[in-house]
Amino acid sequence: MNLRAVIDRLKVRFSGAVSDPVEFRGETTLTVSREKIVAACTFLKKDCGFDMLTDLSGVDNYGEDPRYEVDYLLYSLAERCHLRLKVRVPEDDMVVDSVTAVWRGADWHEREAFDMFGIRFRGHPNLKRILMWEGYPYHPLRKDFPVAGISAELPETAVNADTVRPAPMLGGPFVPASGARSSIRREPRQYDTLAEQQEKLAHPTKKESV
Repeated sequence: MNLRAVIDRLKVRFSGAVSDPVEFRGETTLTVSREKIVAACTFLKKDCGFDMLTDLSGVDNYGEDPRYEVDYLLYSLAERCHLRLKVRVPEDDMVVDSVTAVWRGADWHEREAFDMFGIRFRGHPNLKRILMWEGYPYHPLRKDFPVAGISAELPETAVNADTVRPAPMLGGPFVPASGARSSIRREPRQYDTLAEQQEKLAHPTKKESV
């Protein structure tokens, strides 16, 4: 069954709940209503051969309404084709039904989307943070979360528990030093010490060791 036939079957089965396909750079995306995502995924797996969930991720479309979405990237081993499903999630009701009953591999993906964006997955068997610690009050991949981070209390069980402080923007791990001239200096880098950072700023043209 080719992808066009799959889409036609899906639109007939879930009339009004599935958008027309959007093609971009060889990829096909369908927007599915939030209420039908589990049923649509079950149908695609059992009746259309999309036996693999290769990725699931949250997205923050800051400034749009609905603001958030969840993307599901499916793959058919038999047909060797991908299909992306998209579910829009409003900011005032950030809940989507879990697809862990369809693909067990969705477990950690949904936990990451919850951790990084605050999207909750109804019916998830163990919905808790996977990267940040329990009790952390923020969701770092939201567009309004500052690049340098926000100070937060570490849990008492952490080694050398203190506070998590905002990262220094200049010379931080993801921010290139301004005014850098060499290709090495143009790359994002982490300085080992404050003295090294100050030395680079005081002598921007100094030849660097490789």
